[in-house]
Amino acid sequence: MKIICVSGSVGSGKTTLSKKLAKSLKFEYLDVTNEIKKNKLSSGFDEKNKCEIIDEKKLIKFLVEKIKKAKKSLVIDSIFSHLISKKYVDLCIVMTCEIDVLRDRLKKRKYSPEKIKENIEVEIFDSFVIEAKEKKHSLLVVNTTKGYKIKEIINYLTQLQGL
Repeated sequence: MKIICVSGSVGSGKTTLSKKLAKSLKFEYLDVTNEIKKNKLSSGFDEKNKCEIIDEKKLIKFLVEKIKKAKKSLVIDSIFSHLISKKYVDLCIVMTCEIDVLRDRLKKRKYSPEKIKENIEVEIFDSFVIEAKEKKHSLLVVNTTKGYKIKEIINYLTQLQGL
């Protein structure tokens, strides 16, 4: 069984890639946003930022249990998935995007200026890549500014041992 986590800024393309990977590799797709709602893992709703309030440690513990109980290989789609211990993850994919393109994507989603600024800052400081490296993940960084070729990513993954 293999575990791939896909992380990155809001609007960077995590969900699109995660679903395509899961389908192509015949892995189970785990939408962490749905799991948060379904399992009541948030401690409330932040009205200002229009998002769930998440206890990261509690969520990671939940995801590790999901991994341990999984009967099939998984693609985990979440801005938090890179925080799962390397011990449980075979590959961490971090999606990145140029700032202007990311800003446009977030505006199309009608995010508040504050939420756009917050997400842009996370991207500017390369936070997801840095945190994934700190966890010592096997890491693939995919820049989605001009799109990407799913076949190239699948070929890369299948060349990795055991995927």
